[in-house]
Amino acid sequence: LSETENKKLHKKIKEISNENIFYLDKQKISETIYSNKIVDKLFVYKNYPSNLKIDIKKANLIAMTKKNSLNYYIASNGNFIETKKLQIDLPFVFGNIDIKEFLKLKKIIDDSDFNFNDIKNLYYFKSKRWDLETEDGLVVKLPHHQINSSLDILLRFYEQKDFKKIKIIDFRNSNQIIIND
Repeated sequence: LSETENKKLHKKIKEISNENIFYLDKQKISETIYSNKIVDKLFVYKNYPSNLKIDIKKANLIAMTKKNSLNYYIASNGNFIETKKLQIDLPFVFGNIDIKEFLKLKKIIDDSDFNFNDIKNLYYFKSKRWDLETEDGLVVKLPHHQINSSLDILLRFYEQKDFKKIKIIDFRNSNQIIIND
């Protein structure tokens, strides 16, 4: 974690750990640490007679969004982390997103050969459907199901020399691909 985050957590843990190590509640310590939304995983070890060892794994920031006019990062652990500044190199997610649906889409993209870093914007619809906009300006309208096969077809389009002319690829209708240039 960052130095500031470490200091905050250290202070919180110190407040609850002024007890004998035998009586310390690992669950209470874990809850205190997980209150910091950037924490992905942690392991608490009682190192007798008097030490407490805590290993913390930080979540990755994978996207940005806005909710109620506030800026948020979306972390790989599924948390929204409020921020004043947003990094420009992360994709921006529009819509009132369901974090589970976003993480599901992220996993599908990561499991495919399509590079998540090539995405500039993601658009979430109430119907739980997604559109992607790539860094090249291509808009990809994804279907509800079979997203991975749509991404495979998209990658085949990338290999064609006339691909730069395409502006929109629509995979929403089954057994049909609509291309607009």
